[in-house]
Amino acid sequence: MTDAPAPPISPGTAHAFTVNGEPVVVGDGQPHLLAALRDELGVLSPKDGCSPSGQCGCCTVLLDGKAVVACQIGLERAEGKEVTTLEGLPEAERARFAEAFAATGALQCGFCTPGIVVRVKALLDKKGSGLDRDTAARHLGGHLCRCTGYTKILDAVEALAAGTETPVALPTGVGERGVRYQGEDLALGDKGFIDDIQVDGLLHAAVHLAQHARADVERIDTSKAAAVEGVEAVLTAADIPGELRVGLIHKDWPVMIPEGGRTSYLGDVLAVVVAVDRPTARRAAELVEVTYRPLTPFATAFAALESDEPAVWGLEGNVLSRSAYARGDVEAAFADSAHVVRETFTTQRVEHAFLEPESTLAVPSPDGGPLHVYSGGQGVWDDRDQIASLLAIGTDEVTVELVSNGGAFGGKEDMSNQGHTALAAHLLGRPVKCTLSREESLLQHPKRHPIHIEAEGACDADGHLTALRFRMVGDSGPYASVGMKVLERAAGHASGPYHVPAIDVEAIAVRTNNPVCGAFRGFGANQAQFAMEGLLDRLAEATGLTGWEIRDRNVITPGAVWGPGQIMDDGCKGARTCLDAVRPHVEAAAAAGKPVGVGLGLKNSGLGNGFHEVAKAVVRFEDDGTVEVRHCWTEMGQGVHTVALQVACTELGIEPERVRVVVDTSRELGKGQTTGSRGTLMGAGAVAAACRAALAADCAPGVDHEGSYVVDWTNKLEEGLENPVIHSTFGYAAQVVVLDPGTGAIEKVVAAHDVGKAVNPLLVEGQIEGAVHMGLGYALTEDFPTDDDCRPTTTTLRGLGILRAKDMPPVEVILVEEPQPDAPYGIKGVGEIGLVPTAGAVAAALHAHDGSWRSSLPMRRG
Repeated sequence: MTDAPAPPISPGTAHAFTVNGEPVVVGDGQPHLLAALRDELGVLSPKDGCSPSGQCGCCTVLLDGKAVVACQIGLERAEGKEVTTLEGLPEAERARFAEAFAATGALQCGFCTPGIVVRVKALLDKKGSGLDRDTAARHLGGHLCRCTGYTKILDAVEALAAGTETPVALPTGVGERGVRYQGEDLALGDKGFIDDIQVDGLLHAAVHLAQHARADVERIDTSKAAAVEGVEAVLTAADIPGELRVGLIHKDWPVMIPEGGRTSYLGDVLAVVVAVDRPTARRAAELVEVTYRPLTPFATAFAALESDEPAVWGLEGNVLSRSAYARGDVEAAFADSAHVVRETFTTQRVEHAFLEPESTLAVPSPDGGPLHVYSGGQGVWDDRDQIASLLAIGTDEVTVELVSNGGAFGGKEDMSNQGHTALAAHLLGRPVKCTLSREESLLQHPKRHPIHIEAEGACDADGHLTALRFRMVGDSGPYASVGMKVLERAAGHASGPYHVPAIDVEAIAVRTNNPVCGAFRGFGANQAQFAMEGLLDRLAEATGLTGWEIRDRNVITPGAVWGPGQIMDDGCKGARTCLDAVRPHVEAAAAAGKPVGVGLGLKNSGLGNGFHEVAKAVVRFEDDGTVEVRHCWTEMGQGVHTVALQVACTELGIEPERVRVVVDTSRELGKGQTTGSRGTLMGAGAVAAACRAALAADCAPGVDHEGSYVVDWTNKLEEGLENPVIHSTFGYAAQVVVLDPGTGAIEKVVAAHDVGKAVNPLLVEGQIEGAVHMGLGYALTEDFPTDDDCRPTTTTLRGLGILRAKDMPPVEVILVEEPQPDAPYGIKGVGEIGLVPTAGAVAAALHAHDGSWRSSLPMRRG
C-alpha cells in the first residue's frame, strides 16, 4: 500500500486557499471542500459520513478559525481563506486532545472523533476555561456519535477546559482500566479507515440501485454510462463468473439483478460503474438506463402472509421462518390466574446509522497471488468465502483483511459492496475502491426488525407470574440475512429474566419488499422484552405492587426453568444483583415524588441454539520483540482488540506496548460473525489458549502458537428437549429512568449491568453509556418508516430521530460482576444487553408521569 500521487488539477476555475499553513490550488471538479481535501490534497482527518448533507459533523474543519462542516463549503467559499485540520495543529496541542479523548474513553470506533475534536478546539479557543459541560453539549448539536452516548466526550471536554492532566496508559492485564488500543491515533484521525487508503492506479466504483422495490427488469442499457470520459467499465450481473446469490445463512441475496430478473427492494444493485475517480463513477452510474415492469410490492408482513404470490424473485413462499415452543398447561394457568392482561405491542424499523458508510478496497496481486480485499465487515471469513463463490475461484485465492470499521452494531454482517468491488478488481486487474453514499447505505444494508406482538400475561394474587403467551410477526424484508435468527431470539427471550411456569410462544419472520432486516444490537431480545416488561408493569398495577417489587418476586434464580425450558446456572445470579443494585435509586426517586420506571433484561452472549462455535487465535513472537496477536473478530469500536491485548499481557506477563493486533484471513482462525456479544467472551478464551500454547513451547519465536475456544454444548429450539441448553451465557441489566415531574423529560438513567468480568472497566462503561443512548432513541424518537411503495420516507441522518448530545440525560453506570461458570475469566459480554431494558423502563416512567400505558415504539416521535 502506498500513497497515490495527487491527481491533476481539475479543469476549469482554479481555487487558491491555504491548508494547514501551505498554499494550495485546486480545480473546480470537486463538489465541495471535503472532497478537495480528501481526494485531491490527501488530507484525511476529516471523515466523510454523509456528504454533501452536512448532518453528521465528521468532516468539521476550521475555516479562518471558525468550525464548519467541509462538505457544506463550496470551493468558492474557501477561496483565499485558511483551512485548518487536525494535521495542522501544533504537536503539543494534538497530543493534548489525543490524550484527553483516549484517557477519558471519549471515543470508540473513532470515525466521528476528529470532527468533534475540531469543534471542541474551536470552543476552547473561544471560551477557554469557561467552557462547561452544558455549553459544549449544545454546540455539539451538529455532531453525531453512535457509539459513546456523548457522556465521556463531555468528560474529555471538561478535562480540557479545566487543564486537567489526562495521563494515557494502556491496560496491563484483564480487569484493568486503561485506554483503547490505538486510541490516540483514532482521536486525531491518523488511524485510517478503508476510504482513507490510497494505492497506485486506484479506480473508483459506484452502484446503480433499483428504482422500484418490486419490478421485472426487462432491459439494462449501460451505453450512456460507458461513454462517459474516464469510465473504465460498467458491470452487470452478466459479468459475474460464479454464483449470483450470496448470504450468511440462505444463499438468496443476488449480488446484482440481471436482465430477466426481478427487484425485491430498493437496495438491489443493477449495475456497477468503474471510473478513474469517484465523481465520474457516480455521475456515470446515474446514466444507466433500466426498463422496468413495475409490480405491486408487499408493503406489510400481514399482506405478504395472506398472499400466495411470492414477494421475492426466485423464492417460494413468504414465510422465512417460524420459531415456536410451549411448556406447561397454558390454558389452565390462564384460567386459574387472579390477574390476566392482554396487549398488542408494536416496535419500529430502525437504522443503525453507523457513522462510516460501507467501504471496500480490492487490490489484485501484481504477481498473480491472492486478490487482497480490505473489508470493514463483521465477518471477514464469510466475506472471503462469498467473494470466492461470486468469482468462481478458490478461497485460497482471496485474502480479506479487516480494517477496523467506523461502527456497525450488526449492520455490517452481510456483504454490502465487498462483492461488487472484488468483482471489478478481479475483472479489470486494477485496484478498485467503492464507498457508498449515505443515501445508498440507508437503502442497502439491513435494519432492525419491526415486530407486531400479541401478548398475554397472568399472575396470582401475590404477583407471581403464572402464564405467558406471545404471538410475534416480524417484517424481515426480502432476503434472509439473519432474520430467522432474530425472530428465534425474540421467541427464546420473550419471558425476559423471569420464571414463568407455563409459556406458549410463536415468532414468524416474513419476507416483504421493505428494507432487509437483520442483526442489530439487541437482536430481537429488546423487541420481545419491551412487551414483556409492559405486561409486567400492567400486572404490577393490577396487584398493587411497584415495578421493582413484581420483578423482585419473579426474577430467575439458579436452578429455575427459564423460557424454552433451560435450567439456569449460577450465572443468572446477576439478574438479582442488578435488581438489588438499582433499588435505592428507585426508592429515592419515588420518595422525591419523581416519576420512575425500572426495567430488567437478559441477553445471550454467543450464537447458541445448537451452533458449534469455534474461535481461534494465534500468538507469534517476532525477532524485533513484537508479540503479534491474531484473532478472528471485527473491531468496530467495542474494544475487542484491546481485550486481546489485555489477555496477552495477563497470560504472557508482557508490556502492552509490545503487542500488535492483526485480523485477516491468511490463517484459518474461525468463521462467522462478530455478533451476539461473543467477541470478548470467545476472543478472550482463544487468545488465552494461544498464550498458554506459547508458554508451553517456551515462547519460541517465528512460530504460530495457536489456541481455540469452543462452545459446542447448546441445543436447537426445534430439538424438542424438555430442558434444552439454548445459550451458554447470558448478560443481565437493570435500568432505572427518572423523569422531571413537571416536564416529563428524562432527568437521569441508572444502569446496573452484570458483565461477568469487566475486562476493561473504562471501555465497559462506554459500551453501556452508548447502548443507553441508543436505547433511549429506540424508546422515544428513532424510526425508519416506509411508504406503500416500500420506499423509506427519510433519506438523511437528521430524519432518523437520533438523540444529540444536548438531549442525552446523565447516565450512572453500576458494574456488576457475577462470573459466568466455565467462561474465560467469568466473562459474559456487554454489547447487546445495554439497550434491552431501556424501552420498558422509559414506558413505565412515562406511565408514572401521566397514567397512560405505551405499547408502540417510538413513544415520542414528533
